This record gives sequence, C-alpha cells and structure tokens, in this order.
Amino acid sequence: MVQKFKYGFLFVFLFILSACDQFGSDSTAAVSQQAAPPPVSVSSIKVKIEDIPLQYEYVGQVAGSLEVDVRSRLTGIIEQRHFTEGGEVEVGQLLFTLDAAKFEAIYKQQQATIESARAQKLTVKAQLKQARRELKRVTPLAEQNMVSQNQLDDAASAVDITTAQLAVAEAAIKLAEANLLTAKVDLDYTRIRSPIKGIVGRALQNRGALVQTGINDLLTTLVQINPVYINFGVPENDQIKLRNAIDKGTILLAKTGFVVDLLDENRQSTGRSGSLDFQDYKVDNKTGNFAMRATMKNQNAQLSPGQFVRVLLKGAVKTNAIAIPQRAVLDGPGGKYVYVASPGDQGGLVALQKNITLGEWVDIDPQRKNYWIVLSGLSDGDEVIVDGIARIFFPGASVEIAEPESKSSGTS
Repeated sequence: MVQKFKYGFLFVFLFILSACDQFGSDSTAAVSQQAAPPPVSVSSIKVKIEDIPLQYEYVGQVAGSLEVDVRSRLTGIIEQRHFTEGGEVEVGQLLFTLDAAKFEAIYKQQQATIESARAQKLTVKAQLKQARRELKRVTPLAEQNMVSQNQLDDAASAVDITTAQLAVAEAAIKLAEANLLTAKVDLDYTRIRSPIKGIVGRALQNRGALVQTGINDLLTTLVQINPVYINFGVPENDQIKLRNAIDKGTILLAKTGFVVDLLDENRQSTGRSGSLDFQDYKVDNKTGNFAMRATMKNQNAQLSPGQFVRVLLKGAVKTNAIAIPQRAVLDGPGGKYVYVASPGDQGGLVALQKNITLGEWVDIDPQRKNYWIVLSGLSDGDEVIVDGIARIFFPGASVEIAEPESKSSGTS
C-alpha cells in the first residue's frame, strides 16, 4: 500500500511539473509576440545616379534697353510742346519748338555773308585776269626795252597780289559756309525731335519757360521698352561655387549659356524668357554681388522700367548626381539624415539611418519638385523612405513597403 502511494505521488508530481513547463513556454511566446511590433507601413523610392538640371532664382529689376535724356542745345524760350506725356513717340517726331526768330535772323545774315564773299571772289578773279593780261602784254615789250623794268615788275606784282586776294576770298567763302552751316544747325535745334522710338516721360519744362544750356536744359526723358533689360545680382559665394564646379566638371553649362525665365508672383513660369548678355567681371562693393543682365522681349509692354521681378537662371546641369524629395530628409544631432529600407538580420526590411550631405534644392521636372541633391551619404539603388517616417520610432525598426513607387527617383 505504501509502495503504491509513493508511485502515485511521483506521477502527480511529474504531471504538475510538465504542466508548469508547458505554461511557461506558452507565456514566453506570448510575451515575445507582444514585444515585437508589426512592421511600419512606408513608401519609398529607389534613388539612381543621373544628370540633374540646376536652377537659380534671384530678384531682378526691369530697365529700358535704351534710356535717353532729351535736352535743349540752345538757350531760348519754349514756344510749343508737341507730344502727350507718357505716350509713344516715333524716331524724328517733333517734341518741342523754341522761339526761332533770333536764329532765323542769324541764318539769313550768314546767307548774306556768303553771297558777299562769293561776289568778292568774282571781283578778285576779274582783277587777276586783268593783271595777267597786263603782265602778258608788258613782258615782250620789256624784252625789247620798250618799257621799263619797273613797269614789268609792277605787272608781275599785280598778278601776285590779286592771286593772294583770290585765296583770301576763297577762304572767306569757306568761313561763311561754315558760319551758315552753324546757323542752320542752331536753327534746326529750335525744333527738338525724338532720337528713338519709345515712351516719352513728363515734360520737365513748360511752354514759355526759358531754358539755358547747362542749367535747366533737360526737357523730358525717353525709354525704349521693347526689348527690356532685366538687371539682377548673383551673390559672390554662389558665383565662386558655380565657377569651381564648372572647372571640376561636376556642373556642365549649355553651349548657348544661361537662359533667364521670368516668374510670376506665385513663382510659376510666365512663359517669358531671355538671354543673359552681360556678366560683370567684378563684385559690387555695396551689395557683394556680381551684376548680371538679361535681354527680354516686351511686345505688349507688360514689363515697366523699375518693376521688380523674379528670374530663374537655367542652363546648368549637375552630372552624376542623386536627388531625393525634401520631405525624406530629417534633422538630427549629427546633421541631416534619411531612413533607408534595408534587409534585416531576421528577414524582412528594417529602417536604417544614413547621414547625408546636401547640395542644391531643385525642381527636376513637373513630377519631381522640391528635391534636394545629395552630395554624399547615399549610393545608387538605395531605397530611401519618403512617407511614413513619423511612425519609425528608432533606427532598425521593421518596415514594409505598402505601396511601392516607381523603381527610380522619377516619382515621389
């Protein structure tokens, strides 16, 4: 009896021990399952090396392609204004007339002077002709001793004197012609005309005002607004970086050079573009910028001188570059970083943190805007997580690509 009790007790003990082991194993598995969270659902792009167009945005100011001050070259009284302020004028169009009475009198006086000089020349020519005849007459007589040597000398001197007088008369005519031309120019200057086709400004002197050369001779201004100039400045650091990159070959510039696009108030292209036709060789000491200028058509006069605009400088390409969406970039104590979906040790994918160095912020194409060029930290083919990052609480977290996007960085 005692022996049976011992065997029964041993059987019960082993049964309880087995049950405890089974219970402990199930509890550990449950705890293990509870400790491992499900993979985070994310979306990603697979980056690739490519040539990426670069764009540089600056603030510019519109200026007329030709600006002219209209001044009076004479001292006189304004008799009439012949234009509408702010209107368009043609080349040669009459703008102002000055009182021309004085200048007309001077012109007529010079006309009379030149007529007198020409008459004087005719008189001297007749005298010279007579003196030559007299010399021709007395020369053979002097050879035959029929006239004195003094008579021959007087005849020869008369020819020389009238020849000199003819030269004086011809010089007087040239002087009179020059004075007549001056008088005509001054008379023409009383009618002030537009030197260019453009827009005329306000009249700075009114009818009846006395204008004096060198004092208040500015009458109005003209500007040509088709085409127009777009003046802007490139910071010294930007220009130096661009030059160095071009020298190293990491940035290529189009053979035609930069193209300048005009942006609207929403920083969208207006469809207007022009060519860069001036780059200053020196830095402006006041602004620290290199002065730039583009020429742009303005047929409808939508751009006005003095207007501020935004310009986009295009034509450069970053070679062998990687770009990622801006929203994929995070800030940490060590700088900028991204999460990359990589194979985990236990299978599946995990989010690994990669520190990166960033370059330019670019719009690659209409589907890829607000992208950052990555200078270092990523390799061709890396799977960069772009959405669902907020649910990744620590590096190495398990992730799954819920809706895989294109296998290139062409979409975001």
